Amino acid sequence: MKGRTVKLREAHKTTDNASTSFCSVIWNSDATHFVTASSSDPSILIHDYASFSSQQKQQLSSRNQNPKVLQVHKDGVTSLAISPDSMCLASGSVDHSVKIHEFPGGEFQTNITRFTLPIRSLAYNKSGSLLAAAGDDDGIKLIATIDSSISKLLKGHKGSVTGLAFDPNNEYLASVDGSGTVIFWELSSGKTIHTLDCVAPDCGSDTSVYNVLKWSPDGETLAVPGLRNDVVMYDRDTAEKMFSLKGEHEGRVCFMAWSPNGKYMATSSVDRQILIWDVDLRQDIERQIFDDCVSYLAWKPNGNALVVIDVTGRFGIWDNPIPTCMKSPVDGAPDKQSMKTNGFLLFDDDEENEEEEQHSQSNLDGFNNSGDEDSFGELAPISRKRLRKRAFRDENLDDDSDGGQEGLLRQIESRKKSAKRNIGHSSRKDKERAIDSMKVEKKKMQEAFQPCSVPAQSGKRHFLCYNMLGSITTMENDGYSHVEIDFHDTGRGSRVPSMTDYFGFTMASLSETGSVFANPGNKDEKKTSTLMYRPFSSWANNTEWSMRFEAEEVKVVALGRGWVAAITNMNILRIFTEGGLQKYIISLDGPVITAAGFKDELAVVTHASDCLSSGDQMLDVKVFNISSATSPINCRLPLTPKSSLSWFGFSEEGRLSSYDSKGVLRVFMDDFGGSWLPLFSSDKVKQSEEQNHWLVGLNATKLFCVVCKPPDLYPMVMPKPILTLFNLSFPLASSDLGASEYENELIFCNMRISQIQKKIEQLAAYGLDTTTLDDEAFDTEASRDRCILRLIANCCNGDKLVRATELAKLLSLEKSFKGAIKLVTALKLPVLADKFNCILEERLLKETAILSTVNVPSSQLTPKTTIVTNNGFQETPKTTTAISTPVSAMTPLSMKSSPIHVSSLISKSFKLDIEGMKKIPSKISTKVLEEDGSNDKLTHPLKSFKKLEDNKVIENTHSRPQNPFAKSPRSNEGKPSIFDSLKKTKKNEDVKKVISNKKFKVS
Repeated sequence: MKGRTVKLREAHKTTDNASTSFCSVIWNSDATHFVTASSSDPSILIHDYASFSSQQKQQLSSRNQNPKVLQVHKDGVTSLAISPDSMCLASGSVDHSVKIHEFPGGEFQTNITRFTLPIRSLAYNKSGSLLAAAGDDDGIKLIATIDSSISKLLKGHKGSVTGLAFDPNNEYLASVDGSGTVIFWELSSGKTIHTLDCVAPDCGSDTSVYNVLKWSPDGETLAVPGLRNDVVMYDRDTAEKMFSLKGEHEGRVCFMAWSPNGKYMATSSVDRQILIWDVDLRQDIERQIFDDCVSYLAWKPNGNALVVIDVTGRFGIWDNPIPTCMKSPVDGAPDKQSMKTNGFLLFDDDEENEEEEQHSQSNLDGFNNSGDEDSFGELAPISRKRLRKRAFRDENLDDDSDGGQEGLLRQIESRKKSAKRNIGHSSRKDKERAIDSMKVEKKKMQEAFQPCSVPAQSGKRHFLCYNMLGSITTMENDGYSHVEIDFHDTGRGSRVPSMTDYFGFTMASLSETGSVFANPGNKDEKKTSTLMYRPFSSWANNTEWSMRFEAEEVKVVALGRGWVAAITNMNILRIFTEGGLQKYIISLDGPVITAAGFKDELAVVTHASDCLSSGDQMLDVKVFNISSATSPINCRLPLTPKSSLSWFGFSEEGRLSSYDSKGVLRVFMDDFGGSWLPLFSSDKVKQSEEQNHWLVGLNATKLFCVVCKPPDLYPMVMPKPILTLFNLSFPLASSDLGASEYENELIFCNMRISQIQKKIEQLAAYGLDTTTLDDEAFDTEASRDRCILRLIANCCNGDKLVRATELAKLLSLEKSFKGAIKLVTALKLPVLADKFNCILEERLLKETAILSTVNVPSSQLTPKTTIVTNNGFQETPKTTTAISTPVSAMTPLSMKSSPIHVSSLISKSFKLDIEGMKKIPSKISTKVLEEDGSNDKLTHPLKSFKKLEDNKVIENTHSRPQNPFAKSPRSNEGKPSIFDSLKKTKKNEDVKKVISNKKFKVS
């Protein structure tokens, strides 16, 4: 334990039936007095701190000072609050009343309100115009101190409200209850804007410690006790968790207090410790251990001291909790000069009343300069006369206000109109000042940045570029920099020579063929912006080139296959060839944010407009195909609210991707005409709030990043960064079956199959081999069917039969469908099994219907043939035929050389599309049988196929020549998939020749 031990003296005695109680202590704004109270003692003690000498302060525990005692409550005092002007003291008690006293005299003034249950918390707003009171009753009362009327009653908590805090900007009220729920209230409307359920500990039945919460002095952060013996900081506007202070507390935090300047925080815990924190460093710098738990503590408003009181009613002053070598807790504190307000002010004579009225009128004249007419804290109503022992209303004020619940609102409206009239009569200069003060500060637009780079670090080597290929590092030294290029794969070739940089390059990009560098220039130092390209290899000498921009500054650079791009501050995109030829000069729609290249494509992100009032960035992304001079993508770039773009680029497969400051990764897909899919969120993998995931790249299934631990936000060159891999995952809602993992896998399989199908179509259009992609498609389909079967099993166990039926329609392989029927049969779900059988039968009927609608060319018909039609009948055409469908509609099936049962062929001929919602035939082949003289009708397709399967085997033949690229037969061949329709075919003439020389025979 550091420092001098704090000695405590007794102020309040606990009752016989309670060994501990909730005790409180507060300072007035000038730190001339502090007040103590206890929930087991009805008396209130006002201590005169200014009267103590320095020696007496040190001996406070042994000298018996005589505080002023207030005996006005009938039961213990649970809460205290002093108005900002230090003229009124409010006290709440177990006796259900809230009383107002003169301060520091202590004379009782009035009962401002009453509850039906004990009071637990009181709070004044910044100006003292409102007093919030709450306790075990249902609701928080907002009391207008001008006339003791209740302006609003806030209801939302389900338990006893133990903590209240007005934000310093007079926009919000924060409250916390005994169960740990925090609610943000909007003062102007009285509505709930944020609710944080159970984020603080549950107090239970212990009334000696309460849940409390405190706003930082600047009003940007709300501190709340956490569930892990820590203090959690929440954002003012979004109520999102920012960070936490977690140190050596071994029990839950029961109270905390900000230093006057907001740099430090003091926390007390049930483990009897007080810790002093440096909030910026998030570290505890000092501590004290006491004999009992400290239930309340308060910083001295104008000095380096803390007053504390424990649960036994003993209090003391901790001098110099912040070491003298550190910044004082009051340096840089907000101005605490109190203004005259509408609190219960006590005056000795009419002259003070007149001065107060004049001051109120001056506040009214300057009302519109506040810039916020709806804020209660800035509405300083006209004061009225108060005597020491008797209060009465001013006649004019009494006429304007009826003391009801709507009284304050009418007064506010009246003062607004009066303020507008005053502005109308003010001077022109006053009008301009008022208008300027009401303007909302414009949110800043995000500055341009180079992806995969880190900010310059003085005296240290840092990354100009760090991507999936390698890194470019630089370090300034005596007016020039030393640049090195390294590849992750050291076996790719010879090492690239280092370079001496005399231009001061601040951005770079790296590709397999070369690197590009640029600097923004400096007008003050008369340095022009320079762009330089260095290829790694070339057949010619002197292939390095550079460009200078006299009137422009390069903001972002990018590289691709045979091109170099630079975007300047004039919103101009300049594209150069690899040899340095200026190829395109394009004007962009807005200021550039960043850019990235992949092969022939260049993606540029620009501002679409100014930021929204909420601070959200409005960004557009446009992709340029350099080789074809087209723009395949032009859309809006989505970001998480309150975030900015952190990384932008392409995946290893060439998918456009973005990553924002909230840790959300999005990938652009062609579905729905082009859409961004969220595939990763760092919040799910963060081990602590302080971790930062610095993105490097991604592929189809993995994300590669460097995990930076505080205080580092970026990777350092030394030690060498370690890449961490995370699985991509959709942010699915929690499934009622607990099968989110399988649902995520199903979506990824569908997405992968769609991508493979498009690649096959592209290769087939050029007549290239697609065997490898065919095999990959089959494996992906099989994997998807396995996932669907697992989901069907979960649905059956969870009695979600409709969902199981939907999943069955997504199955691709015949074997998988039969497995699903066996599964539901084994689970004793005959209704679902019948449903699956109906789906299978429906598919077969639709398949045969498609076969029956195909026209038969007369040139392919021969005598004595019988065609098995789709309606289950036999027809005898004039000639035999094997129907050949045009390739544009459907591709003929390449059959096996071994005999195949008819029922197997027909049942395997249906397939589903990727989404599984539409039925498409992947194998269509009409079986031509040699006529056996029988014209008997087949009663039912399924029965007919069963009969043929039992009694007849059709000798199969090839409908087209063998694929020269096809692999040897495998065990999975003959299992149809949606991609069988995309396999290569020969010319129709060759197909017809083979068909005309082959016949199917039925024994």
